[in-house]
Amino acid sequence: MLLVGIDWAEAEHAACLLDVDGVVRRRLRVPHSAAGLRRLRAAVAELEPAAGAVLVAIERAHGLLVEALLAAGYTVYALNPKAVERYRARTRTAGPKSDPADAELLARILLTDRARHRPLRPSSPPAAALRALARDDERASRDERRLLNRLRHDLLDVFPQALEAFPRLADGSALAFLARWPTAAAAQQLGLAELERFFRECQHGWPARTAARVRAALAAEALAARPEVAAAKAGAVRLAAEQLLLLRRQRAAWRKELAALLRGGGAAAPGVPAGPVLLSLPGMDVRLAARVLGEVGDDPARFATPNALQCYAGTAPVTKASGRVRVVAARFACNRFLRQALLMWALCSLRVSPWARAAYDRHRQAGKAHNAALRAVANRWLEVLHHLLATGQRYDEAVHQRNRARATEAAA
Repeated sequence: MLLVGIDWAEAEHAACLLDVDGVVRRRLRVPHSAAGLRRLRAAVAELEPAAGAVLVAIERAHGLLVEALLAAGYTVYALNPKAVERYRARTRTAGPKSDPADAELLARILLTDRARHRPLRPSSPPAAALRALARDDERASRDERRLLNRLRHDLLDVFPQALEAFPRLADGSALAFLARWPTAAAAQQLGLAELERFFRECQHGWPARTAARVRAALAAEALAARPEVAAAKAGAVRLAAEQLLLLRRQRAAWRKELAALLRGGGAAAPGVPAGPVLLSLPGMDVRLAARVLGEVGDDPARFATPNALQCYAGTAPVTKASGRVRVVAARFACNRFLRQALLMWALCSLRVSPWARAAYDRHRQAGKAHNAALRAVANRWLEVLHHLLATGQRYDEAVHQRNRARATEAAA
């Protein structure tokens, strides 16, 4: 067996090769390239020809290097950087730090505490694609909100009539209008026929009615910015509108891809087998199901117990007890993409799942804040999700209610 510690960097990685007796067999630096990986694999093969007997510790769970190490057949442990920092403080009280020393530290963590850490279990190719698309879509959603806020602020400064004409600024027709006519002076020159033709081009449901309403809003009296300021801000308004239109088109394309991965398209386009399970849950839509399943993965053995999944997601609380003091606090060391998706799922489930609504109300009546009550509901949902993923069953509210009633009777 060979233990390998890799201190990841953007351009060059430090590696330390350690045997089971704790003796450093080799140190090397390898560039972040295909040639660098070949050099690392050759150095490992000289000391341990069997790839399955090579254990690698690294402070990353994803990336090209991690994928290459897994493809080489190595067992990879993704260690939390904060945990590694605690190990460093334990072994180096003076506080020195260097890349080669950190690589050796990572290898020694596997030597002494390997049982406390879990090796990476990579998801299937469709699940990996689902995760990448779901994360990109979530980031694009944040960008969309940021750009909408910026556009609204600019319109308040130089073109307030547009906010009256288009109460729903995120609509495609509103963004297309502002991309073509970004100033009040240009928009007020439009006639009713031209506006109606524009809304027909946008495939608006009521082009004539909308054109009349927009024309009236643009002609209404409003505060006006100085002409030179309005002209200077026209570029910013047009840029934000065009960026938002591009984001809308890309997110619509991503949603189709996510739906195909969740539902599957046969042998030609295989999906994630657990996709229908997620879509059967109350409050789930395509984007939310993709975010949850992409982070949880499709390997049923990845989380041995529901509590392991709850801790990974950050819904399980942390208990700190010492002497007579006992504090229960929210968990911050977790997958924050997953936790945010779970809170959104818990919120959406309140409208369609009676037991989720009852559980939320019970926590609120007990004095918990809104977010704490949502975390508690999400924590319960993860128990259900863990069981469904392990058995491959789809969710049935009636079955779940009967199981809860049976468990309550048994406890009583």
